[in-house]
Amino acid sequence: SHLSLCPPGIKCGGVLSAPSGNFSSPNFPGPYPYETECTWLIVVAEGSSVLLSFSHFELEYHAACAYDYLQVYNGASRDRGNLLGTFCGRSPPPPFSSAWHVMAVVFRSDRHVAKRGFAAAYRKGSGKGWRRWWSICPSILPHRPHHLCLPADACGGQLTGLSGEITSPRYPETYPNDVECRWSIGGAGGSGPLTLVFTDFQMEGGQGCGFDYVALFDGPTTAAPSLGRYCGSTRPPRTVSTSPHLLILFKSDFNIGGRGFKAHFYSAGECQEVFTNIKGNFSSPRYPNFYPNNLNCQWSIQLPPGYRIKVFFLDMELEGRSSLTGSCDYDHLAAFDGGTENGSLLGRWCGRENLAPVTSRSNQLLLVLHTDRNTAKRGFSIAYVGVVPMNVSCTRTDFHIQIPVRSLAQLERNRIYLGTPSCAAQVVGGNFKIHTRFDTCSTESQKRNNTSVIVSILYIDFSVGDQEDIHQYEVQCEPKRKEASATLIAGPDPSRLSQAENLVDAQQWEGGATDTREIKSQDTSDIIFISICILAGLLMVIAVVGLVLL
Repeated sequence: SHLSLCPPGIKCGGVLSAPSGNFSSPNFPGPYPYETECTWLIVVAEGSSVLLSFSHFELEYHAACAYDYLQVYNGASRDRGNLLGTFCGRSPPPPFSSAWHVMAVVFRSDRHVAKRGFAAAYRKGSGKGWRRWWSICPSILPHRPHHLCLPADACGGQLTGLSGEITSPRYPETYPNDVECRWSIGGAGGSGPLTLVFTDFQMEGGQGCGFDYVALFDGPTTAAPSLGRYCGSTRPPRTVSTSPHLLILFKSDFNIGGRGFKAHFYSAGECQEVFTNIKGNFSSPRYPNFYPNNLNCQWSIQLPPGYRIKVFFLDMELEGRSSLTGSCDYDHLAAFDGGTENGSLLGRWCGRENLAPVTSRSNQLLLVLHTDRNTAKRGFSIAYVGVVPMNVSCTRTDFHIQIPVRSLAQLERNRIYLGTPSCAAQVVGGNFKIHTRFDTCSTESQKRNNTSVIVSILYIDFSVGDQEDIHQYEVQCEPKRKEASATLIAGPDPSRLSQAENLVDAQQWEGGATDTREIKSQDTSDIIFISICILAGLLMVIAVVGLVLL
C-alpha cells in the first residue's frame, strides 16, 4: 500500500475508519525501527470531526524536528497548507480536532537514534468547527495553517515554545458555555520562569469568581500553588512563575458569557530582554541552532536621553519571503523606533541577507522576532552600540566638540580625547568640551571628493579593568564651508565587526553629511594613482641610466 513504507513484517500505517480507535509507532513501547515512514489516514462519518490525543510521546529531539518526527494534517493530502504541526522530543503534541472528517498522521524515523515512540487515540467529534472552518478558510487554505482554521471550540493543550499566544474559545466572539480548557506551558528547552501577560479580558464577574473564571497555577497541574483567580472586566496583572511550568485553567458555567481573553507568554531570558548598557549583543533563541516555532520575542534597548542606537547585523538566516507576495509574511525580524511596536518601522527582514547597520532616531529601539508554526533556520546574531550625543562644529582653523556630561556621567574627562590623550576634554558647565587648532591633536589634511578636509579621531574610553572598550568617532571639517560631522567608526567588539563596510555609515550631528563609501574609493584611487606615478618615475630613471651607460 502507498500508505505504508516500512521494513517487512512491521505493521505500520493504514486507514482507520472505526468511530474510535488507537494506534502507535511500530514496536511500541519498544524502540521504533530506523528508516521508517508510516501514514495513518483517519476517516470518520462525513460532517463529523476527528478528535486526536497522545498518551505517550518520545521521539529523537532536534530543534527543527529534522531527524525523527510526527506530523498531523487536516485532511488526506500532505500539503503544507494543511499541516497542523510537526513534533519530536519528549513533549506530546496538544490534543487536535480536525477541520473536517479526515485527518492524516505521518511518522518518520531516520537511520540513527531510536526512542520509544508514541501512542495515540482518536474518536469521532461533533464537527462543530467544520462549517465555520469552511466559511473562513478557503481563501487561505492554499497558503499556510492559521489559528482561525482550527475548530471554533478547540482549546487547551501542551505549549512548549519559548513564547506563544493563548485565547479563549471563539475569541473575540462570546465564548461558549460549559467549557473547561487547560493550557500547560513549559517543559521543553526552557528552564527559567515564565511570564504571562493578558492583553484583553472580559468575562462574567461575581463575588469570588465562582461562575466563569481563569485560574493560574505555578506548576504543571492544579495541585501546584495558585497564582490567582480572575473574572470580570479587569485585566489580571502580569504574572511570573517561579518554576519553568505554568498551568492556565479557563472555566465557564451554563449561562452568561463575554468576549473572553487574549494573553501571551514568554520564557524569561532568551526571548524577552531589556538592555540599558551603552553596548551589547544578543541572538535568537538557540542560535546558531534552529530557532523554535511559534515565537514572538522582543528585545528592547533603552539608553540615556540624547543617545541613538546603532544596530549591526553580524549574521542572519530566517525563513525566506513568501513566493506569493514577495514579502516577509512568515518568519521575520522587525525594528521599531522607540520602545513599542507603535513606533515607526525602521526595517522588516527575513531570509538570508547581509544587512547594513540601522540607527534609531531616539534613545529607544525595539527588535521583534516573529516565527510561525513551521520551517526554522539558524536565526540571527546582533550587536548594538549607543551613538553618543555630541555637537561638532569648526571654523577655518579650529575644531569645537561638545558632549553633555550627563551622557557620559561615569567617565573622567581624560577618557575623552581627540587624536591623542594629551588632547583631553575639559569640563565647562555641564559639558565635556574640546577646543583645538587643526595643527595639533593628530589632525591631518586629506583630499576627499576633490575637497580638502581636516580629519581626526575622537576617542571615548569606556574600558573597565582589563576589558578594553574604546569607541572611535571620525571627526571631519571642511574649512572653506565651516561644516563639520562625526562618524562612529568603531564600537562593539571590533574583533567581530572587522568589516569596515559594516562599521562606517555616516552619522551627522551638524553640517554636511559624509559618504564613507565614496571616501574609501577616493582614498583607494589616490593611492593607486600615486603608486603608478612612483613606478613610472622609477622606470624613467632606469631608462636614463641605461642610455648613459650605453
